[in-house]
Amino acid sequence: MGYIKDLRKIVGSRPLIMSGACVIVIDKINRILLQLRKDNNCWGLAGGSLEMGESLKEVAKRELLEETGLTANKLELFNVYSGEKFYYKYPHGDEVYNVVAAYICDVYEGELKIQKTEVRELKFFDINHLPSNISPPDLPIIQEYIDKLH
Repeated sequence: MGYIKDLRKIVGSRPLIMSGACVIVIDKINRILLQLRKDNNCWGLAGGSLEMGESLKEVAKRELLEETGLTANKLELFNVYSGEKFYYKYPHGDEVYNVVAAYICDVYEGELKIQKTEVRELKFFDINHLPSNISPPDLPIIQEYIDKLH
């Protein structure tokens, strides 16, 4: 998050509009990949913020590789999210209004590999047995994905 870190040096913890992408990774038996985040100890999707000159699809691919070790061979835009539901205050006090492009990835390669600075654990979950502590900014995205399956 070089761009956001640079902005934070200027504006402190005040709310920022943060653009980024996340990836809903689905395995061959329709389980969803979640990561246990170190910052809020909640399960969420791989994803992150846009860097200067980067496309949203590039963010999705980069963050997926960095956080999970997986390379996306196919990304399909699921939806774009913004608004009050996507306000988030990080445990350390930084505030953001997220604008998120969510992608679905069901064709990928690689072995799961935890990025130790941000992630505690990676695990595929049956969509009917998700953990209760889903990261607040990811919850509406995951819920919409599940609703569209039914």
